[in-house]
Amino acid sequence: MRFKSLGSGSTGNALVIESASVQGAVTRILVDCGFTQKELVMRLAAAGLQPTDLSAVFITHEHSDHLGCAFKFTQRWGIPLWMSEGTAMSLESAASGVQFAHDGRSFEIGHLRLTPFTVPHDAREPLQLRVEDSRSRLGVLTDLGQPTDYVIRNIYNCHALFLESNHEPELLARSSYPVWLKRRVSGALGHLSNQVAADILREIRHSALQQVVAAHLSQQNNQPEYVTQLFAPLLECAPDQVRIADADSGTPWIDIH
Repeated sequence: MRFKSLGSGSTGNALVIESASVQGAVTRILVDCGFTQKELVMRLAAAGLQPTDLSAVFITHEHSDHLGCAFKFTQRWGIPLWMSEGTAMSLESAASGVQFAHDGRSFEIGHLRLTPFTVPHDAREPLQLRVEDSRSRLGVLTDLGQPTDYVIRNIYNCHALFLESNHEPELLARSSYPVWLKRRVSGALGHLSNQVAADILREIRHSALQQVVAAHLSQQNNQPEYVTQLFAPLLECAPDQVRIADADSGTPWIDIH
């Protein structure tokens, strides 16, 4: 299995996960679609892909930086679209043919097995994912205000983790955000601070965890150095070796062996 962020942050989010079978067949899913259609196609092309290479699109929740062009994109290219029923119901106009994902109920797309799980976030029915093939497990965990025991159980024993590290509390407190927005971001249904993300990593760290990517960094209320200082000791690597998904360029392709 391998994965690549096409961009991660408040301006847009999209993550490609790819797995090839022994026979050579390739399954690719796109987790979130938070860009314009033109921008998304350009970012896919930069990754060496075109829309028809995708097996499915999975939307974690209805916020615009994750939903983006999902309906128009999947309709135009004939790609199956998955989301929770709550996410679909929250939208004023939803396209027909959406396939519903349910908390804790695994399903297969090609030879990838997806297990959605609920997280505490201020959306109608937000889901994050554990994605597996015959060899590897990837945990996708962004857009939640706090970890729960249920969340931790769902990402435990993954070989790779795409983990939100949204804000530095001190920077958020000093920012120009209005008070209500500061409270939303830092609240129990908001986003993970660097410190809480590090706590999650500390709790689930194990010898088979190969790759960790810090994701969804706030461009206003965070800096990569805050993240690397916290993550590097936990990953036993130099700060400049900590992987961070960039809002503009995402990440390179990252292999899970």
